[in-house]
Amino acid sequence: MRFGIAPRIEKCRKGFRDITYLSEGADAPLSDFAQENHRFMKSHLHDLSTGSGYFWRGFSLLNQPGIRRYVVMPLFINTVLFATLIYFGAEQFDGLLDGLIPDWLNWLRWLLWPLFAILALFVVFFLFSWIGNLVAAPFNSLLSEAIHAKLTGETSSQNTGWAAFIGDIAKSIIPALLSELYKLQYLILRAVPLGLLFLIPGINVVAPFLWLAFGAWMLAMEYADYPMGNHGLSFPEQRKHLRERRSLSFGFGFMVLLATMLPGLNFLVIPTAVAGATAMWVEQYPDV
Repeated sequence: MRFGIAPRIEKCRKGFRDITYLSEGADAPLSDFAQENHRFMKSHLHDLSTGSGYFWRGFSLLNQPGIRRYVVMPLFINTVLFATLIYFGAEQFDGLLDGLIPDWLNWLRWLLWPLFAILALFVVFFLFSWIGNLVAAPFNSLLSEAIHAKLTGETSSQNTGWAAFIGDIAKSIIPALLSELYKLQYLILRAVPLGLLFLIPGINVVAPFLWLAFGAWMLAMEYADYPMGNHGLSFPEQRKHLRERRSLSFGFGFMVLLATMLPGLNFLVIPTAVAGATAMWVEQYPDV
């Protein structure tokens, strides 16, 4: 035991020396262990920053010629869908108030209508991403393919003209919906156990942070699926490649998650994230 303790003491002494040098800003050489840790942290911080930058890169890519139609059409469909839901929801809510509130309490309407407005905003701003992805899924695959062609200079396999564009959308519907179902199954199998953590005393303190991390991971998979799926990668293969660059994936996913919480910006999150994920695929996974 004596001979086993000495090397450990020496290792601790070197570690303490490295911490002291770092805290004092000294230029003395670090041990191999500290240098490796420093490179590890620097690499992961760089990947986090790079991943988050790809989301904002997506904005500039959407302005490329020939790209706007993949953005405008699903955005128009989703806007009409949500406007219709809110319109009929308002009518139903007004009828509900007529049945519940007597004439002499009509002044309560001025209090209840703002509550309905807040609920409507919640539906639009926070559920838009989930429903919007389902509606936009066929368009997103074509958007990713068009962005890929712009970035690589390769000729896109898509046809030109609106008739051909509609035909491409129709052919993409079933594969896109099947892909969304795979991701939904993955989400449910992990979201339920994570949700139960909120019920466990002590652990529920860290549950919100775990949910944020899981949300970022899911969003990274959601949008990386389009460029990776276009290149024939299965869902398990996609997860494998994203895990290999986990910090890059989390950086991208966290930025998408943040953008979905910003009113107004979240309407453009879907096409921006698809474009950003495609750029990330082209530049960070060139050998896949």
